[in-house]
Amino acid sequence: MLLAVIAGLAAMVGTANAAQPFMPTGGRTTQPVGHYEFCQRQPDECRLKSSGGAPVELTRGLWAAMVEINNAVNTMVTPRTDMEMWGREEVWSYPEGIGDCEDYALEKRRQLMALGVPAGDLLLTVVRQPSGAGHAVLTMRTSRGEFVLDNLEPRVLAWTDTEYTFLKRQSERNSGVWVQINDGRADAVASVR
Repeated sequence: MLLAVIAGLAAMVGTANAAQPFMPTGGRTTQPVGHYEFCQRQPDECRLKSSGGAPVELTRGLWAAMVEINNAVNTMVTPRTDMEMWGREEVWSYPEGIGDCEDYALEKRRQLMALGVPAGDLLLTVVRQPSGAGHAVLTMRTSRGEFVLDNLEPRVLAWTDTEYTFLKRQSERNSGVWVQINDGRADAVASVR
């Protein structure tokens, strides 16, 4: 198992360094409606500030924890849409056995923060799938680049190794603020200004 983790780390780090390791972000943009409402219910989650310094050091132990948490949350949460759970779209919440993409991302973020990873390195991110559908993932900033923890993918991948179009994400300096990801594409999910 340890050899598989080390081999996975070497492969992922090599890939992240070969491509653009960090997302090119721009200015402030609209906050997803679901995140805005989540912040109204959980204000402390959206007041986390960071100096925006160097990303967390990616060690073998941290890589193993990322992989373990990604797999554990993907396994423990049964996928359900917000419409099935709440009778409406875009309800962001911590999963209680069931959830959709942003719920998985929130839980992974919570578990990694409990291990000491700074909030500024754990960024909720909105992407567009190849089908055109909106999706949310957790992006983790590390000294070796940015990696995606995703409920649709069992592997933790460098952001450039995913099939997604990256649209926007939380600011690394303020968990209640969202920034553009500069890839020239328009927002694809409901937002508030």
